[in-house]
Amino acid sequence: MALAVLLRACIGLLPVLCFLATLMLLDSYKLVRLRDVVLVIVLGMLAAGASFLANSWLIRASGFDFAAYSRYGGPLVEETFKATVILVLVRRHRIGFLVDASVFGFAVGAGFALVENLYYLNELANSHVAVWIVRGFGTAVLHGGVQAIFAAMLLANTDRRGAMDLRAVLPPLFVAVLIHAAFNSFMLPPVQETMLVMVSLPLLMYWVFLRSERAVEGWIGQGFDNDRELLEMLDSGAFSESPTGRYLHGLRGRFSGPVVADLVCYLRIYVELALRAKGVLMMRENGIEVVEDPQVAEKLEEMRYLERSVGPTALLTIKPLLHMSRRDLWQLYMLGK
Repeated sequence: MALAVLLRACIGLLPVLCFLATLMLLDSYKLVRLRDVVLVIVLGMLAAGASFLANSWLIRASGFDFAAYSRYGGPLVEETFKATVILVLVRRHRIGFLVDASVFGFAVGAGFALVENLYYLNELANSHVAVWIVRGFGTAVLHGGVQAIFAAMLLANTDRRGAMDLRAVLPPLFVAVLIHAAFNSFMLPPVQETMLVMVSLPLLMYWVFLRSERAVEGWIGQGFDNDRELLEMLDSGAFSESPTGRYLHGLRGRFSGPVVADLVCYLRIYVELALRAKGVLMMRENGIEVVEDPQVAEKLEEMRYLERSVGPTALLTIKPLLHMSRRDLWQLYMLGK
């Protein structure tokens, strides 16, 4: 009996974790770290708990039949709670490219699926092993895959629109809910649905990773050249005659001399860290072990000090020089990890 329960637990829990581990191995730039993935899995588990409480209350309050609710209400509630984790990560610049979006999205779904299958393992301990094949290879992987799709679509919409507003969030959420609801409706026999998930999801993830690899390469190449040129300009004696130098000199009419000097210092540190971040990614992509630089933490702390010193208004005036896109802010977070 104990062996049978262990077998069902392995079938129900291991496939989604193995799929997640494979996604992390495919990440040649090592954009995500294991500790971050573990944290996101835990957040996915919390999302599962919150969804269970919300679904239980909504079923009682609405009077819906459980089967009908699981097809329509459950997917909306569950995908919304899972999506909240991704929304926070994107808002806090913890996600930069489609690769880490997909990995973190799948990690949220994996955490959710682990809690759900542990619950059903207790409720359906004596069910046929075929049920657990469907739950482990179908339902659990679907939870991760749907949220990976949401995260990738959200990131693409945010980049295209330049902001994470409702028009960037709602279409991916609608797609996630629709896929989840279609799976719960058993439009195909359960085994066929499981086969469809196991065939289509790896192909989709492979395409996402190829596209993201090209995006990372392009961003590193163009950004590295721009940052290097700006740093060389800052180090040259002709900086004051450059367009950037004249722009900063013009700020003396709005801010005091010490504030402008701090802005120049902030600009230099930012560019140095940006070059360091892109260099780290290039070394990771080539399999070179990156030694932690203690100066990075010092420079990040100095940047935070300068931000407090000059104030938000002064920082806004040099943002055009920093090219602070979402990915540029992400690279600073990556250095601080």
